[in-house]
Amino acid sequence: MITALDIRERAGEWGLSPDVVEKDYVLGWLLAAIGADPILGRTFVFKGGTCLKKCYFETYRFSEDLDFTLVEGAPSSVEGLTAAFGRVALRSQDVAGLEFPTEQFRFEAYQNPRGRPSIEGRLYYRGPLPRPGPLPRIKLDLTADELVVRPPVLRPIWHPYPDAAAMGRAAVRCYSYDELFGEKLRALVERTRPRDLYDVVNMFRYEPERPRSTAVVDAYRAKCQFKGIDAPLTADGLLPEAHRLDLEADWAPMLSHQLPELPALDQFEAALAEVAAWLGGAPLATLPPVPVREAVSAWTAPPMIDVWNAGFAVELIRFAGRNRLCIDLSYGGRTRLVEPYSLRRSQAGNLLFFGWNVPDSGIRAYRADHIGGVRVTNRPFSPRFAVEF
Repeated sequence: MITALDIRERAGEWGLSPDVVEKDYVLGWLLAAIGADPILGRTFVFKGGTCLKKCYFETYRFSEDLDFTLVEGAPSSVEGLTAAFGRVALRSQDVAGLEFPTEQFRFEAYQNPRGRPSIEGRLYYRGPLPRPGPLPRIKLDLTADELVVRPPVLRPIWHPYPDAAAMGRAAVRCYSYDELFGEKLRALVERTRPRDLYDVVNMFRYEPERPRSTAVVDAYRAKCQFKGIDAPLTADGLLPEAHRLDLEADWAPMLSHQLPELPALDQFEAALAEVAAWLGGAPLATLPPVPVREAVSAWTAPPMIDVWNAGFAVELIRFAGRNRLCIDLSYGGRTRLVEPYSLRRSQAGNLLFFGWNVPDSGIRAYRADHIGGVRVTNRPFSPRFAVEF
């Protein structure tokens, strides 16, 4: 197991609390053990926001839950799940040194809103951080009452921690990206929680994984039909008026602790209009790439959060770019307001940050080793160039 110092160093670099980073670390090992289990590995299908973050791309929304759809052959009784997660706990302790005390396993069967059986689980853990009092927990949401539209795909688990080599090529069975997108749209219409709106907009913005809109619409409609609800494709339909007051009230309480900085709700409501237009078949506007004068290599930043050891929070720049927020950048003894667009490497190997200097109205290249600090502001921007984070 890694040390508490490893956790605290990443918390400082990523702009998060150590507890949140520790949970992310534990989630990675828990997923690896589930994926390696001879039964759970083939009958548990990972989905939801944590699936996006750990297996597809960095959303910067650090979640506390693991959501799975159970397919044929999956254990679904309290006794069966207790036995299966006993194997998971043993593997996690043997390989990573993490403890999931089996006497504190909690699995409770309940009826979902459709009157079908589902199970909520709670696993408590001892991680790298020393702490008095009750152990922290991970919540499991397990249901067999779900339509799986596409064949599940095996995805690697991103683990940006010093013991990544011990995890090896760990992978877990997941929803395909278009099905995840359709499932998130269905959840947005049915319950309109802040995390659903946040995830839908980020899935749309992340171009490397963006599927055909028709594939997303097909999955979305199939999901809604299975749940017995309508499948609107307009922005107003995707954010039902009946849920809007709850969305406004819950935006900060449900998201602020999961993000380095909370974007404004109206910014994401406006972005949803772009999503709706795309789902309806409208062509996407193509922004030009960042104009680069320097000689740069073909290197691109990894899709997930990483450790940069740059002396400042590189990931805060990427978070700001993904969320269309300006940053206050300390550089050359001055602080300036900047729109973040890209990270590149020069031919000489220097890490370069490209951003639009708002006061000077121009694109600038900043050497990472000369940056004094970064602060994410709540000032939004409309991209002038393709955001490459």
